[in-house]
Amino acid sequence: MLSGELIREEARAVGFDLCGLAPCRPMEADEARFRDWLAEGRHASLAYLERNTDKRFDPARLVEGARTAVVCAVGYKNAVSEGYPAACRTKIASYACNRDYHTTLREMLRRLFERIRIAHPTVGGRAFVDSAPLCEKRLAVAAGLGWIGRQSLLVTPTLGSFVVLGELLLTEEADRYDTPFEGSRCGTCRACIDQCPAGAIGEDRMIDARRCIACRTIERGEGACSGLDGWIFGCDICQQVCPYNRRAPQHRHPAFDPLFDPRTMDADAWRALDEAAFEQRFGATPLARSGLKRIQEQIEE
Repeated sequence: MLSGELIREEARAVGFDLCGLAPCRPMEADEARFRDWLAEGRHASLAYLERNTDKRFDPARLVEGARTAVVCAVGYKNAVSEGYPAACRTKIASYACNRDYHTTLREMLRRLFERIRIAHPTVGGRAFVDSAPLCEKRLAVAAGLGWIGRQSLLVTPTLGSFVVLGELLLTEEADRYDTPFEGSRCGTCRACIDQCPAGAIGEDRMIDARRCIACRTIERGEGACSGLDGWIFGCDICQQVCPYNRRAPQHRHPAFDPLFDPRTMDADAWRALDEAAFEQRFGATPLARSGLKRIQEQIEE
C-alpha cells in the first residue's frame, strides 16, 4: 500500500506546490456533462476531444490496474499575470512567457515517480501532462486541491487558477486519500463571465471554444484573426479579474521564471522578427506551437 504522506513529501521535494491523492473511480456525472457539451458543438474544431471519452472519465481505463491518482500543481503567476496597459495589442498569456510547462512538469513527475518507486518498488503507472485523455481538473477536485471556477478552470484557495497540473496514475492503493473539495468558493462573483471580451464563458461553468480568444489564437482552424482584444497568444482576462488570483503569490519555482517580457515588445518588434530570431528567443516556450507567422497575423491594427 502506498504511503500518502511519503508521496506528498516527495512531491514538495521535487518542487510541486500542491499535491493530493484520489482513488481512481469512474466520473459518470462529469462524463454526462462533457458529452452534452460536445453535442452542442462548443468544442469547436477540437475534434480530438471526441475520442476516448470513456477513458477520459475513468482513469482505470487509461492505465490498466490504476488505483491511485496523484495530482500535482505548480503556481506560475508572474508580473505579466497582473495585466497589460489598456492600449496594448500584442498581449501574451502569462504561462507562455516561460519554458513550456509540459517539458518542466514531465521532468518533475519523472523524478517524483522514481522517488516513489524507491519506497514502493513494485508500483507501476504513468505520468500525464496534457498527453492523454484525462479529466485532470476533476481529478484535482477529487484530490482536494480546489474547485472548478465559473471560468471552468481549477481554482485553488492559495494559488488561485494560475497553476499547471500533472498527474501520476499508479497501480497500488494508498493508505489515505485526500478529502474531495466540496462546493465552490466563487460566491456571487461573476467577474470572469462579465469581463470576458468574447462572451465565451457560460453560466454552466463551461467554455464555448468557438468564441474563446485563447482557443482562437492557439488552436488551428478557429476562424478569422479579428476581435481578439489585443491578444496574439492565449488570453488571461478571466484569470486576471478573479479575486483569488489578485491575492495569489508570485511563483516560487525557478523553472517558471519568465524567459521574456512581452510588455517590452510592441507590434513593430514582433513584425520585425524573422524565423531564426523567433526560434532563438521563443523556441523553448509555448509560442513555438503557433509559430511566428500566425502570431504576426493576429496583431490587430
